[in-house]
Amino acid sequence: MTKTYKIEVDCANCANLMENATRKTAGVASATVNYMTQKMTVEFSEGADVQTVMQAVLKVCKKIEPDCQIAF
Repeated sequence: MTKTYKIEVDCANCANLMENATRKTAGVASATVNYMTQKMTVEFSEGADVQTVMQAVLKVCKKIEPDCQIAF
């Protein structure tokens, strides 16, 4: 399953770091973060609980940029 979320990220470098951190999160098969459109697309692993995975994604993204927001 693939979902797209609105994300608030301040710079392209942070978006790249968030993308890499999201890809390493359990339950994520692949991810992209587009700084220009302020969107994150996440493909979830089969059987993953979307809400739980997105909570973990938000946590790792906040380590990179503390004021990051993901609308999910």
